[in-house]
Amino acid sequence: MSKFTKEMVDDYADKLLIGLTDEENQMVLDEFEIIDQNIDLINEIENIANVEPMTHCLDDFICEFREDEVEESVPIDELLQNCDEFTDREIEVPQVVG
Repeated sequence: MSKFTKEMVDDYADKLLIGLTDEENQMVLDEFEIIDQNIDLINEIENIANVEPMTHCLDDFICEFREDEVEESVPIDELLQNCDEFTDREIEVPQVVG
């Protein structure tokens, strides 16, 4: 497998329309080196090529959908009694984004 080069990283960055400084390029190359080292470690696992890929992290995963059941809900007016400030059916909360 060929290693990533500065030129490859710059080419991919250009294709993604993001410019990288030399420092950022080196950071990406360092990260890819760590990833390559980890992949090399994984490839050293005995019989790794014989392991069948999983479709889910749990071997016995079974997806079962339940039937929707209509349940009685609390009336809005009763819920709004717990709020300090509200207008019509909308709760007023402090602004969190300036």
